[in-house]
Amino acid sequence: MSGSKRLPIPESVREQVARIVTDFNREVIKNPECFYVPRYRGSFLYFDRRNYGAVGPIARLTYQGGMNDWTFAIYKYSNEQYDSRDWFFPGSEHADGTVVGAMKAGLEAYPLGNDRRMGAIRRLFVRLFGHQR
Repeated sequence: MSGSKRLPIPESVREQVARIVTDFNREVIKNPECFYVPRYRGSFLYFDRRNYGAVGPIARLTYQGGMNDWTFAIYKYSNEQYDSRDWFFPGSEHADGTVVGAMKAGLEAYPLGNDRRMGAIRRLFVRLFGHQR
């Protein structure tokens, strides 16, 4: 999006996102110890996910002016940065410009741990070797 002005995320959009995330956590993840946590900075919507106590970054969306045309960037633990050019990761087909698509992509790229130990092992593996391909 270089060269174009970034749009701040309006409060009405933040409210819609909050409802979408709450519904997704309840209906798709279905685990009170694992859930997405949205946070905002300027035109960015960051998706962190709580996984049995630990919170880690998953993806970043850039607001483009509508609810169905966000720009997606996956978080790469290998270099601790968001990357909007990497489309070779599990779940990339879900990144369709929507909030739900981004969360689905994040679930495949970084699956939930089955229990606390597996979550910690998976986080360590991802931190050491980057996201699974």
